[in-house]
Amino acid sequence: MQIRFRHSFAAIIQWFDADHAPGGAAAMRDEPDRVDWVRCIPFIILHLGCLGVLWTGWSPFAVAGAAILYFARMAVVTGAYHRYFSHKTYSTSRPFQFVLALLGGTTVQRGPLWWAYHHRHHHQHSDEEDDVHSPHVHGFLWSHVGWITSRRNFPTDYSKVRDLDRFPELVFLNRFDAVVPAAFALAIWCLGRFLQAHAPGLHTSGAQMLVWGFFISTTALFHGTSCINSMAHILGRRRYPTGDDSRNSLVLAVITLGEGWHNNHHRYQGAVRNGFYWWEVDITYYLLRCLSWTGLIWGLKPVPASVLAEGARLDHHGSVEAARTAEHVHPEYSSLKKIVPAAAAIAVATVNASHPVLSRRAEAPGILRDASSLSQGAGRDRAR
Repeated sequence: MQIRFRHSFAAIIQWFDADHAPGGAAAMRDEPDRVDWVRCIPFIILHLGCLGVLWTGWSPFAVAGAAILYFARMAVVTGAYHRYFSHKTYSTSRPFQFVLALLGGTTVQRGPLWWAYHHRHHHQHSDEEDDVHSPHVHGFLWSHVGWITSRRNFPTDYSKVRDLDRFPELVFLNRFDAVVPAAFALAIWCLGRFLQAHAPGLHTSGAQMLVWGFFISTTALFHGTSCINSMAHILGRRRYPTGDDSRNSLVLAVITLGEGWHNNHHRYQGAVRNGFYWWEVDITYYLLRCLSWTGLIWGLKPVPASVLAEGARLDHHGSVEAARTAEHVHPEYSSLKKIVPAAAAIAVATVNASHPVLSRRAEAPGILRDASSLSQGAGRDRAR
């Protein structure tokens, strides 16, 4: 009972101080997986808050606001937390880095260092026993939501994000990760009150905007992001043999603004784009390209030409196999075996002509589990 009380008391403190770990963060990470219900109360409240719609009702403005905030903050999750803090696929200044971290706080997905640490760990152990949210190891439900309820996954391992923990402002936002979400929720409520008083024709209110703009939008955002942990290793097709079961899915790419091209990303995680080819829609990449024109970010890292050529070759072989299968199943369509390989060969030639093949030796570290190199090479990529 005393141990349970100490854990519960520590969990309450962790609502406000995420780095609070009386027995040490390393000891917490060594604990077996089990749900810490007290620590999860804010997460439960977030979901229960969606039921407030039964009392507040809805309005076109509130629903539109929820949708806009979903996609805007999804772009922050993908463009800031994932492609910048986790993988450093582009560069920025120290002030704008702080802005990205502040915007990331509005997503209510913990701090930037915690997010980056867990994602880098995922790449190092994808679909292995140490991957805390692999659906193949731990099951779909645990990979989607269960893993964040476990005590052992609460602490941030700062040794894995040495390129980030040297910035005190980022450590502050990571440690007190409830400050920005609370301020964001208050701002949404204030907006609703302002509109209720000065734009009554919109038929909204502070409570209604809080329910739609914060609770519903944030809950949808969480589950949209979590689909990559769970469904992107189950749903879709595989282009690259990455050693795990990561997959590409257009549906997930639409939901997450480009993160659904997960197999591409696991093949080469150092690129700013996940949709490697023009037909793979990657809205986050388009937004980052536009942002680079302002000078706020720069040095967007491309997909190496050899990786593009490799993908084209693999797609070509897949097309040949499909044509061969079609020939046996539907002999009347056997002409496909001539058309499809020829079209794929043209695609390969186009890629090779547009992107001269780079040195394989120089690109070798880009394959799958290179996330740890970011923390080790902190001094080589300082925010300016």
